[in-house]
Amino acid sequence: MFPVIRHVVDLGILEDWPSAKIGSEFVEGLVEALPGLSDHGCSYSTTGGFLRRLREDEGTWMGHILEHCAIEVQNVAGTDVTFGRTRGTGVTGQYNMVYAYRQRDVGLAAGALALKLLMHLLPQSLRERIDFPFDPAFDWQEELRSFVLHAQRKEFGPSTGALVRAAQDRDIPWLRLNEGSLVQFGHGKYQQRIQATITSETRHIAVEISCDKEDTHNLLSDLGLPVPLQRIVYSAAEAVQAAHKIGWPVVVKPLDANHGRGVSINLTKEDEVVAGFTEAELHSKSAAILVESFVTGFDHRMLVVNNKLVAVAKRVPGHVVGDGNHTIGDLVTAVNQDPRRGIGHQKVLTMLEIDNQAKRLIADAGHTIDTVLPAGEVFYLRSTANLSTGGTAIDLTDVVHPDNRDMAERAIMAVGLDVGGVDFLIEDITRSYKEIGGAIVEVNAAPGFRMHVAPSEGQPRDVAGSVIDMLFPLGQESRIPIAAITGTNGKTTTSRMLGHILKASGKIVGMTSTDGVYVDGKLSVKGDMTGPKSAQMVLRDPTVDFAVMETARGGLVRSGLGFRHSDVAACLNVTGDHLGLGGIDTVEQLAVVKRIVIESATKTAVLNADDINCLKMADYADVSSIFYVTVNPNHTLVKEHIKAGGQAIVLEQGMSGDMLTIYDNGLHMPVLWSHVIPATLEGKAVHNVQNAMFAAAMAYSFGVDLDNIRHGLRTFDTTYFQAPGRMNVFDEHPFKVILDYGHNPAALGAMAGLAERLEVKGQRIVVLSVPGDRRDQDVAEAAKILSGKFDHYICKADDDRRKRGHDEIPQMFKAEFLRNGISEDQISVVPNEEDAVATSLKMARAGDLVVIFGDNSPRCWKQIIYFNAGEKKEGGASKPVTATSSVAFEDMIDNDLTIIRDGRGVRLARDRVEDGD
Repeated sequence: MFPVIRHVVDLGILEDWPSAKIGSEFVEGLVEALPGLSDHGCSYSTTGGFLRRLREDEGTWMGHILEHCAIEVQNVAGTDVTFGRTRGTGVTGQYNMVYAYRQRDVGLAAGALALKLLMHLLPQSLRERIDFPFDPAFDWQEELRSFVLHAQRKEFGPSTGALVRAAQDRDIPWLRLNEGSLVQFGHGKYQQRIQATITSETRHIAVEISCDKEDTHNLLSDLGLPVPLQRIVYSAAEAVQAAHKIGWPVVVKPLDANHGRGVSINLTKEDEVVAGFTEAELHSKSAAILVESFVTGFDHRMLVVNNKLVAVAKRVPGHVVGDGNHTIGDLVTAVNQDPRRGIGHQKVLTMLEIDNQAKRLIADAGHTIDTVLPAGEVFYLRSTANLSTGGTAIDLTDVVHPDNRDMAERAIMAVGLDVGGVDFLIEDITRSYKEIGGAIVEVNAAPGFRMHVAPSEGQPRDVAGSVIDMLFPLGQESRIPIAAITGTNGKTTTSRMLGHILKASGKIVGMTSTDGVYVDGKLSVKGDMTGPKSAQMVLRDPTVDFAVMETARGGLVRSGLGFRHSDVAACLNVTGDHLGLGGIDTVEQLAVVKRIVIESATKTAVLNADDINCLKMADYADVSSIFYVTVNPNHTLVKEHIKAGGQAIVLEQGMSGDMLTIYDNGLHMPVLWSHVIPATLEGKAVHNVQNAMFAAAMAYSFGVDLDNIRHGLRTFDTTYFQAPGRMNVFDEHPFKVILDYGHNPAALGAMAGLAERLEVKGQRIVVLSVPGDRRDQDVAEAAKILSGKFDHYICKADDDRRKRGHDEIPQMFKAEFLRNGISEDQISVVPNEEDAVATSLKMARAGDLVVIFGDNSPRCWKQIIYFNAGEKKEGGASKPVTATSSVAFEDMIDNDLTIIRDGRGVRLARDRVEDGD
């Protein structure tokens, strides 16, 4: 899985102007602006395929072109993405266009820049007919350069990126914690963090020591390690005096800067020391400046991880080599033609620039940028060898002398860093410093990795892998188990049931739900928290060792999953809800969205075998086990699945009631009678029986023993405090009240079925509504389901009308009830929810049942428990109870569906749909 950005593109008049019709000048201008488009295979799946689409026949349409340009603009900035799709929405000229991204802001900016480019490439005759803010001063190269720099600020730097790739190679999950380089590896209690190359294990005192060059110098000197002579000064005059005492030449540098900032080397004159002091002051956070003896030799970065030297790179300052013909300026231009060089950290090497430092060095040598250097003469444009200023790196890891290796490791251990870089000057790293001299000029916390993972010459080193192996030694866990639960109804109750079972088993559970985020049973964040951000709250919590993720349609459509993989995923059911929103118009389309959760599973997919849309998901699940849930003990497919050794939980009828029974590899394991589970109201709440079956199946899939499953289900009830808004029963009035959050036809139908099965001496009263953004046909279906199940209907509206009129929804329900044969005196329209609840409670008499479908559950519950019932009259006779039955498997499937049998058991084959670009 990978993230994508979705745009709905309305082409307007450009629907009549595919690329070939716009003209060859448009196509060739596009290819000139983004040459990398020639590598896009498109539907031809070969290099040049997209260019063929642009040029052949009519060409291709602007939405498709925009998709490829948004991808390529990101590629230019160093973001390697390839996926994109453009499909019509069904409205002429309108397209759903999606493309992959790595960093959200970069992806959005790439789309905006791609659109700007395409608009400015259009011929003038078309521009005049399009409403777009054209910029007469539009400069594509400058816009692209600006975008690349923006992308680099947003994207991971070379070191952080290398660490993330190393984690991915080891299947360790990661989360970006800010817009910079703060990254979490692992989930929950197993997490480790990095910021650039500072890790969770990096000691603060070690970083402080390394940042104080005087302290570092003294520590190393006291251990007998090679360091230059050094003095700390506070003025230019003191710097000159220190230079005379140390002996010429000298180096002047800030006490606390890094990356070569403010360093002046090989200074041989007093005025040079004064200039160096001024430069150092500009980059120093303190008043202290260092003057130290200049040590000759080549600059080497020696990287130590976990007390072991893992890489050595010889660093060469940015330079040009004369050829006797070209000027210094020409030579810089020629060097920058190297395809390995780019802007900032865009590529392996950084472009050379003739900036103030380069101009000073050129002037000091008596040259200008127009000077022609003799053939073979090397001229350095930088005094330091940092890659970020155009330097190059040569890997010498395999040839470093053992004495030098030992010296680097001792230096880093002395400072106390887990990851550290030693800047070591020596003429020949293959010879011992004890023999030819050399000196440690700096010890760096947070050393850069670019010179090691992508050296200019020599073998790349997996230094990031060494860091990840240090943080997660062989055998150490990085992931907490994740249970993902989706479906139209029952998600929250099932999540709570599973979380309760796991907590009873000794786990610290982080749970997302429509009520909020819970950690170890305590509410952390209140609200509807079923999207990716809330999932990441759980995964980021350092106390959590088990995650239960309720995953709803809205978050999936808007932002996708908050995790790449789950261990066990369940789909409880798929029925019509939220249809007509977010481009989801049918139950089948809704099933495809919810199937994403099932596709995330790596171990077990738990599926409702009594729901055909859930059954069809089995073949898409790349898991080792399919676990079916059915209340029908005669389910044909499930029986075949069990015979094949597959897993299932079945509601089996017995002399004493209905038994939840697990089958696994031929074993028959009774779990619990449904009527002893408090949440099922003695087995009458069939929907909660099914929810308990899912919770048991998922817990079993995680290896929870049957005794803990039984204990968890026996001790879970639907009190308001354990499951707010989920079939909360209040029995302390002369009548019974049930509060439920049901808000779609299926949920309303489940509660209506429960109301019929309960023994009620008096009347059945219902307070009902659905959210205003539901379709008119959803209102009609809900009214049809409820008709005849209650004696009085109080129609209300939710607090948030969602663009509906004040009493539009309740009046629609009234009209539908009248159409279904309900008499007008059985219907009340009370738009305000508080008034509607109060009306129902005042109406109820002893022995009645009041079912309230509440929008604001806390407010409704307070009304219920604080209502003073007073003396009520006896109700009438109870109505007969009719048990519901599941739909037979044969009645759910089409004759042309194929059944697959393999090592995972039995399942329905997926529909084959051709999908090309």
